[in-house]
Amino acid sequence: MVHPRDVFAGAIKDRAASVIIAHNHPSGYAKPSEADISTTQQLVAAGLILGIDLKDHVIVAKDEVFSFRAHMLLI
Repeated sequence: MVHPRDVFAGAIKDRAASVIIAHNHPSGYAKPSEADISTTQQLVAAGLILGIDLKDHVIVAKDEVFSFRAHMLLI
């Protein structure tokens, strides 16, 4: 699991306005899990507080990629 403080630490240090996060699914399926969706929602909320926009969350699998933004799961 990932914690918002770890995700945004570098962005805060670099005074970033936005971030894109990504992780892999070794299973080969890029469909987000409930934990992926929950974590993304938590990161969006943290980003709003920090003033750092979460532009996308990308899941990479062997033969496919899933973009939360492309699937309308990010506002």
